Amino acid sequence: MRSTFHGFMRADGRVGTRNHLLVLPLSPAVNRVAMTAVREGPGAVGVQVSQDFGPDLGGWTLAVRTLAGWVDHPNVYRTILLAATPSDRLLTAVSEHLPTTATYDVITLAEAGGARRAISTVLARLRQWDQARKAVSRQLAPLSGLVLGTECGGSDACSGLSANPALGRVSDRLIEAGGRVILAETTELIGAEHLLAERAVTPSVRERLLATVHHAELAAMRMGVDFRGAQPSPGNMAGGITTIEEKSLGCVHKGGSSPLADVIDYAERPRVPGLTVMDTPGHDVMQLVGMAAGGAQIIVFTTGRGTPTGSAIVPVIKVSTRTDLKTQLADIIDLDAGPIIDGELSVDQVADQLFRQVIAVANGQTVAAERGRDWEFGIFSGWAEGMAAK
Repeated sequence: MRSTFHGFMRADGRVGTRNHLLVLPLSPAVNRVAMTAVREGPGAVGVQVSQDFGPDLGGWTLAVRTLAGWVDHPNVYRTILLAATPSDRLLTAVSEHLPTTATYDVITLAEAGGARRAISTVLARLRQWDQARKAVSRQLAPLSGLVLGTECGGSDACSGLSANPALGRVSDRLIEAGGRVILAETTELIGAEHLLAERAVTPSVRERLLATVHHAELAAMRMGVDFRGAQPSPGNMAGGITTIEEKSLGCVHKGGSSPLADVIDYAERPRVPGLTVMDTPGHDVMQLVGMAAGGAQIIVFTTGRGTPTGSAIVPVIKVSTRTDLKTQLADIIDLDAGPIIDGELSVDQVADQLFRQVIAVANGQTVAAERGRDWEFGIFSGWAEGMAAK
């Protein structure tokens, strides 16, 4: 088993699998400036923000933590925070949340003299940084420096039999090497939470897990949704899944069989090596954004229905549950777990392939979502009014 990869060493000791220049808008008002600069700027990636944030709006704490996590991500060489005015409250809050090691600049439309001049200012900064960025070389790093995010979306009846168990084997291998694995999708743990609870390293971790799942379920019930015995996703139903419990039993396979080391809130960093549950919704985009904010340098996304969802700063490896899906959507799938269903390969054999691909991607190999520039972005605002942060 490989125990090392080649990554970009950061000042705080973390290691990046990518070396991006990130342009991060803080409101929809500056999206056009951000994306124009990204299209023209060397080495740049960026996202569009679809919502406004404020201290008086739901999800403020989560938004600040998420955006700060993107700025201070090991896959990002340097960030431009783009705002309308210097007095933007979100700009102030994010800046105050960042550690002293974070490398970023602030550009505002008001100080630049309008949108056109702001674009020119951002492009000049990107060109200046690109030279220094290119001078940074990859160095040998231990697998213990990796944080792996795990995701399944557009699931089908094969997800819990092929792709998810194979990913679980990879999770176990990375944890054995001292790495960290994030298992998300709180609503898709409902009905299987007792299995994870049995693996908790301490009674405290066990109680936090059960409380987190219960919290999400109560929030859904307040909105008139009773998950148990039901299936909230029409796509999963079309894929052959009948209840949330069935979906959950397949979902937990992504976390392998390792002990449950910790439970954290949305967009928090895993505090200890091993398997960590992050409290996220079942929304694919928000899950990826939250795990990226938590420092995941690679995400493996299993799918039985197909989805191009990716991340601007984190390579997202797509694994199909069936071979016909790989054939139909060849331009968005990176690895096929279908041979498990076809009886051609075992779960361990596909896990070997996936583990090797994780290492290759950590070393710089690109994935379909990167080539397609699938940079969706959305921030979870909490389960219910007044419950955005615990």
